[in-house]
Amino acid sequence: MGGGFRGTVIGLDLGRKYSWCRAISTETGEVLGNERVSTRREEFLSFLQGLPRPIRVVMEATGNWQYPYECLEGWVEEIQLAHPLKTKAIASAKIKTDRIDATILAHLGMADLVPQAYIPPREVRDLREILRHRAFLVYLQTAVKNRIHSYLSKQGLEPPFADLFGKSGLAWLRALEIREPYRSLLDQDLRVVESLRQEITRTTRRIESLAEEDPRARLILPIRGLGKYSVMLILAEIGEVTRFPTAKHLVSFAGLCPSTFQSGQTCYHGRLTKQGSKWLRWILVEAAQHYAKAPGRLGDLSRWIRQRRGAKVARVAVAREILVCIYYCLKKGVVFDETPRRNGYSVPQHAPTSSGR
Repeated sequence: MGGGFRGTVIGLDLGRKYSWCRAISTETGEVLGNERVSTRREEFLSFLQGLPRPIRVVMEATGNWQYPYECLEGWVEEIQLAHPLKTKAIASAKIKTDRIDATILAHLGMADLVPQAYIPPREVRDLREILRHRAFLVYLQTAVKNRIHSYLSKQGLEPPFADLFGKSGLAWLRALEIREPYRSLLDQDLRVVESLRQEITRTTRRIESLAEEDPRARLILPIRGLGKYSVMLILAEIGEVTRFPTAKHLVSFAGLCPSTFQSGQTCYHGRLTKQGSKWLRWILVEAAQHYAKAPGRLGDLSRWIRQRRGAKVARVAVAREILVCIYYCLKKGVVFDETPRRNGYSVPQHAPTSSGR
């Protein structure tokens, strides 16, 4: 009935409180179980009782996949994580229920047609949580700082400092005489900013310690615009670089490749797909901005494209080139070097280089 797998396939449609499980035998096509269970470890393991081995579980890579995955890991022979967008393209249905979704996942697992998403090891998943937690703290800090600026604006005040939250700026804010309730609100927000700053510092030190212990970090730290946090974020998002056959696959994963529309003899390239890792794309574009006035081949590439296509296109192109460099550095175990045709990558031949000026 199924593909190469012989045993029991379970389609698992995940929910926050409840999940739908449908178990089918690949030998006979018989439905061995079809239940709505609580999304708890005990319920999952209870559903597995009595099912013929081996067992393959297929579930979508939704936002809450990690807990069910860790519940089932070690209790079943195989877990497949289905890519939501690709699964929808293969098995779209006008009528959508949890029961139908679980059935579709089970049938895809039986036919070996599951478009699988990457399942990073636990240490990589934990690292991602630490890095994203720091990003969240920085987001909160920015939000509170913006609120303090709004208090000043509502009182018609213009800060006399370029850095309002530096040493002099903070002293000015604490001594500022403004009416209530803005004075008390300002004091509260200043305490929040200080608390967030301390937490960001602690998390940053932890990340820097991890970077010093990771030999891969030393390979790409010389890239302009990347610090230890940025490097660890890139490594965490990439995971195992060997899972990408070529640099183009990694570029596609980051969503830095243009969308393609082809019909007959006509081929049109549009905007970025932006379907990959938003974190990887964000940090690379941030790093690319540091090459706008920098010497070297990536700086030359940035200026050459900016003159013809504009600053935004130049940033994306340099971000893509940086990612290609990172791919070869990690794949070959060599330190980043901007020298043309070093480490397996080179600047496009039509772009000028510093040595050619």
